[in-house]
Amino acid sequence: MSKKTPDVMTLDEVADYLRIPRSTVYKLAREGRIPGQKIGRQWRFRRAVVEHWLGDTESQQRRKTQEQQG
Repeated sequence: MSKKTPDVMTLDEVADYLRIPRSTVYKLAREGRIPGQKIGRQWRFRRAVVEHWLGDTESQQRRKTQEQQG
């Protein structure tokens, strides 16, 4: 049975969702490289925005690879 991912996720939930370390999500958020908002001392991420960001990141990587291959 799989859990439904909430519409607004915590830092830990994003880390689980992306299957990357919590520290990586925190670093990306602090650097503004992953879309999120700090509310007080807590980070929050909208699932739809994270999914869109992930798709954009994949597209950018494909374009870079194609440019390098010339």
